[in-house]
Amino acid sequence: MKIKKILNNNAVVVNDLGVEKIVMGSGIAFQKRKNDIIDPSLIEKVFIMDDPDQYGHLQEMLRTLPEEEIAVSEQIISYAERELEVTFKEHIHIALTDHLSFALERIGKGTVIQNTLLAEIRILYPREFQIGLHAKSIISDKLQVDIPDDEVGYIAMHIHTAWKNTGARGTDAEMAAMIRDIAEGMEQAAGIPLERGSANYERLVTQLENILQSDETGKLLNELNPEIVRIAKERYARTYSQAKVVGDQVEEDYGYTLIDSQLVFITLEIDRINTRSKDGNIL
Repeated sequence: MKIKKILNNNAVVVNDLGVEKIVMGSGIAFQKRKNDIIDPSLIEKVFIMDDPDQYGHLQEMLRTLPEEEIAVSEQIISYAERELEVTFKEHIHIALTDHLSFALERIGKGTVIQNTLLAEIRILYPREFQIGLHAKSIISDKLQVDIPDDEVGYIAMHIHTAWKNTGARGTDAEMAAMIRDIAEGMEQAAGIPLERGSANYERLVTQLENILQSDETGKLLNELNPEIVRIAKERYARTYSQAKVVGDQVEEDYGYTLIDSQLVFITLEIDRINTRSKDGNIL
């Protein structure tokens, strides 16, 4: 492999039998010049991108961003790949590095980072969130920057998206947002706030995920028995009408129509919140 362009001390563009590639490795460009041969033992990652825009973006990012930030991002990605036993597609190297650099810039300026989906991310993506926590320790150790848990949540989302793009099953960010909004609608209907981070809220988010899951054809994986649906609609008519309000808002915001089975589940959960509150239980 001959060097075509040096991007930084740890990344170069090479010509490999007529194919242009980006090659990364610790100190791979140290004391090297254009047309020098790369030592194969130093190669840690090789990128070949079909999308010219992404390829160009990666080159520019490697050329301009601080090398220590790029190294940290690559360390996080490598750790995530080991933990999840996958090899991510190339885009994660752009998306996560870009995001991390911008987040570090904002933190350096004293900007408060907020993640409105943090509670849901913790529950829906536990493995990714644990990787995000490990990323927090890497960033603290290598860059001496303490990132907030809100940023841990964003890192977890990037890892989740990359994992999903390898073919792994899972929900996505819009699903997490929809679950959050349904839970908030249920709070408003019951007139009782739920404690984020509590076991009850974790249970609710998990149950909402279950009723929203569908197979490749769009068929729901979990539906209530039709007779239970009929009885519940009659017995909890008032609460069912509140659930319908929640459903109408979801349809308006996300274009997703909740069917009777899902609305009855929401009805029963609103009733459960009311009952537990009357009984003096902590929500």
